[in-house]
Order: sequence, then structure tokens, then C-alpha cells
Amino acid sequence: MESNKTADIIYEEEFIVNSKGMKLLTAKWLPKEREAKALIFLCHGYAMECSITMNSTARRLAKAGYEVYGIDYEGHGKSDGLPAFVNDFDSLVDDCSQYFTSVSEKEDNKKKMRFLLGESMGGSVALLLHRKMPHFWDGAILVAPMCKIAEEMKPNAATIKVLTLLSKVIPTWKIIPTKDIIDVAFKVPEVRKQIRENPYCYKGRPRLKTGFELLRVSLEIESTLHEVSLPFLLLHGEDDKVTDPSVSSELYQVASSADKTLKLYPEMWHGLLYGEPPENLNIVFSDIISWLDHRTSSSNSRLERELKHLHEPHLVK
Repeated sequence: MESNKTADIIYEEEFIVNSKGMKLLTAKWLPKEREAKALIFLCHGYAMECSITMNSTARRLAKAGYEVYGIDYEGHGKSDGLPAFVNDFDSLVDDCSQYFTSVSEKEDNKKKMRFLLGESMGGSVALLLHRKMPHFWDGAILVAPMCKIAEEMKPNAATIKVLTLLSKVIPTWKIIPTKDIIDVAFKVPEVRKQIRENPYCYKGRPRLKTGFELLRVSLEIESTLHEVSLPFLLLHGEDDKVTDPSVSSELYQVASSADKTLKLYPEMWHGLLYGEPPENLNIVFSDIISWLDHRTSSSNSRLERELKHLHEPHLVK
């Protein structure tokens, strides 16, 4: 385990082993010398990772009093696997679920609220974690979630048909034609440069099976938006060219959640957490932290329900 302490944050990295025997990097950011308000679990985007690109996000949240945990998916960041290869999206979700629930169920954490924060493809991961355990999570922050591939980024129907067939024969080939996502996702040139220089971020063309899995999952989520029932804060830049803001608006409209908030940011792009100028980042994180603080300052209905079930199981349906 690697550990790094600053004046107000403790940072640690550790490798865990998944069910396939692959080593996956996990990272955590803890507020120093104060009791955490809640747990936040990061779900990073496609071709990205959590220890470098999401470090600034995690530190902002830790400074605000939250314990933050992240994991590099198989084939991403510092974890084992063929770079940016997603052979089975459900397996990726299972890895996150096992790690996040193991942290949540530690004795010191059982009474803390738990929130997911998913960016882009990580938004899909968060929604599928919610579907897997509908009553486990206290809420989610969905940042430009991949509920549908934006039309500008999607190959045409004929290309999709050919690629779908080829993905069964040559799944790892990097031949899917796409635009340079870095150029259209992150507004600040210096951030684009940092991502290009980060050896743990993948810059090649999407692999065939990866593209097929992302398309499959986005279509699946798009068709089940009405099943989303947990509290959520949904953030999207109106000028996003990677994921579709209109689908976020649809998610907000049709989700069965009683507690749901949508924030659309004029002139902002896809990378809301670290790709915008400082003044825009301050707006986004002010919204995130205000939303979290409001929910952690009120009663924990999930915990109350669990305690009631523990002491009076015959009264709980």
C-alpha cells in the first residue's frame, strides 16, 4: 500500500485482486483529523483512470469532509488487462460492486451514507450498480453520463452492423472510426495536454468489443431510464459533443426517483470535473458539494430502514 499525506488529506493506493485473478488499483482520499460526512465512490470514464485524472475531484470532495474511494477498471489506468478493452461490461460493474460494498460494510463505515459519482461511461457504471442493488446506495452524482452515445460520435448504422459482426471474430482490434474524444471533451488546452501525456490514459481507437459493449450498455440504459429510483444530481454541459444532454433531460423527466435534480450548464463541454476553466469548475463543485451537504445533514432513511429491519423484521416489508 502506498500512502501520501498532505496538510488536510490522506491519500492511499492499494491493489486488490478480482474474481479473474487480475490486480486492480484502488485509491482513497480521506479527510485528515475529522470524521467524514459520508462515503463517495468514483466511477471514472472510458480510457481514463482515477488516481491522476480524478485526483483533483477527489481532493475537492475530501477537503469538503468526504471519504472518497476509486478503482481503475480492468484494462484501465494502473490495473491489469489489455488497455481500454472491455470484454464484458457486467464484469466491470461486478468488480466495482465488490470493492465498493466491501468498503461500505466495514464496521467503521456501516453508519455512513454512501454515494456514487460517475463521469461519462462511469455514469453508466453508477446506474448499473444501482440496478444491481437498488436499495444499497443513498444517492448518485451523474456527470455527463453515458446513457446514449451522442449522434456526432456514433458510427452510421451500416458501420455498426459490420463492427458488431467483426467484434465476435477480432474483439481486440482497434479499428472503430471515431473523432478524437480528447479534443471535443475538454475545453482547456492544458488539460488536453496533461491527458495526452498521462501514460495511464488510453489514446488509441476503441477496440471492437469495447465499442460493442459501450453501445450495448448505452442502449440498455436508454431503454430503462424509468427504472432509476435513487436520489440523484445530474450534471451536463449544454455544449457536450460526447454524451447527449437531451438524454440526461429525458432521464430527469422519466426516472421514478422522488429526489432528483438536473443542472444544465450553458457553453460547458463534456469534462465538467476537470476540463473547464477554474470559474466553471467552481460552479460545478459548488453544486455537487451543496447537494451532498444537504443530504448528509438530514436523516439517513436507508440506515433507519435497516435498523428497523434488524430490530423489528416482522414490521418491515
